[in-house]
Amino acid sequence: MRIFLTGLISLCLTFFAHAEYSRTYLDSYPLKIASVGELDIAYRIVEPGPDKPKVAVIMGLGGSNVAWGDALISGLANGGYEILLLDNRDTGDSTRFDEWGQPVLWWELLKYQLGFSVNAPYTLDDMGADIAGLMDAVGYDEAHIIGASMGGMIAQIVAAQYPEKTRSLISIMSTTNARHLPPPTDEAENRLRNLATGEAEADREQAIRDRGFYPESMQRHLMAIFKTGDRSDEVATIAAPTLVLHGADDGLVPPEHGRYTASLIPDSRFLLVEGMAHDMPEDIIPLLVDEMTDHMDAVEAGALATR
Repeated sequence: MRIFLTGLISLCLTFFAHAEYSRTYLDSYPLKIASVGELDIAYRIVEPGPDKPKVAVIMGLGGSNVAWGDALISGLANGGYEILLLDNRDTGDSTRFDEWGQPVLWWELLKYQLGFSVNAPYTLDDMGADIAGLMDAVGYDEAHIIGASMGGMIAQIVAAQYPEKTRSLISIMSTTNARHLPPPTDEAENRLRNLATGEAEADREQAIRDRGFYPESMQRHLMAIFKTGDRSDEVATIAAPTLVLHGADDGLVPPEHGRYTASLIPDSRFLLVEGMAHDMPEDIIPLLVDEMTDHMDAVEAGALATR
């Protein structure tokens, strides 16, 4: 149950932790729909420019494109980058899997804990293929791939399986899902157990929806993570210049997950961010933007060669 609570709630709290949240800037760019395989994938392009280097950013569990908020995306765009935002399958205006229903969680979790395959309508590999297909649909030969938490897992898959499309990789507060890595701290789990109920619970869910998260998608996304399993061997094949960012106070996905990810990728850089948990606090965003743009700028300048 610990794994379930962490996976289900951590990503909706990621950006819910902001003291301030705005999506006005993002909403000023039109939302479009692309056909990717048999799915419709919703996306928007921020600060488009034919000569600008491209960036694709991938949100995590249950999160649509606007869950990123204005501050981080406008910061990256101000660095001279064109930003591709998308709704992962099963969220926002992309194809939803509501008709598939919800997993029987106790049973699927038991199977996962015993090492058996879980029942899921798709895997993280499928979600990585969505990113590659969307890039083709919008005309991106390659892009810097950025992902947070589950989005970081998908970004790792893109970098491993579609190296020709990956200019660089930035993995934020994410994991390879290796089983030896530490579970959430007791303190983090207790916070989740003590979340408000009743009217306060309803208010919290509405606030989460207002920030671009879809609770009904989270369980299916969680099953996709479980069905995909440990990706460590695949992550070790990544050759793109890589930056791994992780919060020093992350009790939900402890820093060892980020360190391990970086240890698998040759010449990657790991940065432990003080004052950051499994969130992107408002006062930390300028640092994150600087680190990410410095990384991408170095790749663009040739200082970090793509291999």
